[in-house]
Amino acid sequence: MSTSAERISYNELEELIIWINHIHGFDFRGYSRASLKRRVTRIMDMYGLQLFDLKGILVNDHSFFEEFIVQITVNVTEMFRDPSFFRSVKEKVVPYLSSFPRVKVWNAGCSTGEESYSFAILLKQEGLLDRSFLYGTDINPRVLEVAKTGVYSLSNMKQYSENYLLTGYPGSMSDYYTAQYDAAAIHHELKKNTLFSVHNLVSDEVFNEFQVISCRNVLIYFNSDLQRRVLQLFYDSLCSFGFLCLGAKESLRSFDSAGKFRIVDKSENIYQKIG
Repeated sequence: MSTSAERISYNELEELIIWINHIHGFDFRGYSRASLKRRVTRIMDMYGLQLFDLKGILVNDHSFFEEFIVQITVNVTEMFRDPSFFRSVKEKVVPYLSSFPRVKVWNAGCSTGEESYSFAILLKQEGLLDRSFLYGTDINPRVLEVAKTGVYSLSNMKQYSENYLLTGYPGSMSDYYTAQYDAAAIHHELKKNTLFSVHNLVSDEVFNEFQVISCRNVLIYFNSDLQRRVLQLFYDSLCSFGFLCLGAKESLRSFDSAGKFRIVDKSENIYQKIG
């Protein structure tokens, strides 16, 4: 019996990538092969499939393909994840946002929406929410349905509340949701100016002009060529003097940013468009 590591070769993975793009129009060619191989292998192990079986189910069972996309795309998120990042946004980005008549924020790769609602809370505290609009996008329609409801496990709120306290913001997370049995419902005030929709960073184009774009823990799963393409998309989507927020794990190293961005926070990889 094949081990997990032997379940699919890199050559077979390339064939699967081309096949999925041809059949379903999902382009995974720019994804890190090592990460993609691990995730495909895990799916095959989970369902006891060989490559031939996997292809057959993907073409004949649309619900399985949706589950495949859920498993392949990365959906790890939480509210106020990495509190130092949100402290930096508050201290170094928000003062500039006050000068814009309208503030549009794009959370790219938003998953189930926690990051978007974290930004909404920050803007609320700074008195900017009423003139702000937040767009949360992801390739995965299933996680976006969770984001749209704004209802999360009450047990998760314990971690989210700890993150919130570490940001140093006033009050508590409980000011922004209503507990309902074992669930927490985000207040309507935070949802009314937020739109969640499907957007594929690999293939889709600019759809608006933004003052802030936040995309954290997404680019690390792309190869350098795709990173450059996505960063160019972000550059083209930012207004003059808008902010690109990538977080501690990612940077502009794969993008020729000379004369285009200034560094706002080196450790949190926050940049301002200047060119």
